[in-house]
Amino acid sequence: MRRLRALALALLAPFALAQAQPRLVPDVSHRHIEIRYSFAGEELLLFGAIIYPAGHAPEPGTEVAVVLKGPVEPIVLREKQKVAGIWMNVGRVRFRSAPAFYAVASSRPLSQLIDERTAAIYEIGLDNLQLSPGGGVSADVQRRFEHGLLDLRRRNQVYAEYPRGVAITEGVLYRARIMIPARVPVGTYTAETFLIRNGRVIAAADREIRIEKLGFERFIAALVLGLWDHCGRHFPFSGLGRQRRFPTPLCLNSPRNHLFTRLA
Repeated sequence: MRRLRALALALLAPFALAQAQPRLVPDVSHRHIEIRYSFAGEELLLFGAIIYPAGHAPEPGTEVAVVLKGPVEPIVLREKQKVAGIWMNVGRVRFRSAPAFYAVASSRPLSQLIDERTAAIYEIGLDNLQLSPGGGVSADVQRRFEHGLLDLRRRNQVYAEYPRGVAITEGVLYRARIMIPARVPVGTYTAETFLIRNGRVIAAADREIRIEKLGFERFIAALVLGLWDHCGRHFPFSGLGRQRRFPTPLCLNSPRNHLFTRLA
C-alpha cells in the first residue's frame, strides 16, 4: 500500500507543480494593423493578467517581459569600405534567421531581470537573438557583422528595447507599449509574454498580430519591389499577381568610414 501511494504521489507531482505556478492571460490592443497612405506609425498596447493558483496572493519579485517579433527572413550583410577613394565590398556574412522586427519591453532592465542562459534560450533581448550566421568567417568577424546588423536596424527603428517599459499593477495586471514605426515590415508577428521570477521564466503565453499593406500602398510596394531596391540594383518585375520575397535593402553609413549594406 505504501509503495502504491508513493508511486501515485510521484506520478501526480508534476501536475501538482504545474498547477502551483501562475499563468498568463495576455492580449493586444490590435491584432490586425492595416498600413494605408496615412499610416504614420502606431503605438501597440500589450496587456494582460497574471492568474495565481487557488487565489494565492501575488508573490514579490515577479517580473514581466514582453517580446514583439516580426517574420524571420534570410539576409546577406555586405560591408563596404573606401579603398583609394572608391567604395568597395570588403566582406559579407549571411544570416539565415534575422527577424524583420524585434522589440522587447520589460518591467526592469534585462540585466537585472533574467539570467544570461535563460535569456539566450528564450531570445529575450537584442544580444540574445539567434541570427544563425553562415560559416566561413572567424568569430570576431561574425560578431562585428552581428553588431553592424543590430545597429542598422536600431537606426531604422525596427529593433528596440524598452527597459522599465512594462508596468505591473498590484502584482496582477500588466501593460506595455511598443511603437510600430511607419516603415514597419509586413507579415505575421508574435507577441510573447514571459513571467519571470528569480531570473527564470515560470510562465509564458503568446498572441499573433497581422500587419499588412492595403489598397494603393500594396500596389506601390509591389511595383517598387519589382523594379528597384534602395541600393540601385535592378530586380526583374514579377507582376502583381505573384508574390516574390525580396528583403528590404539597407544602405547606411556606420562608424569608422564603413558602409554596411543589407542585400538579398
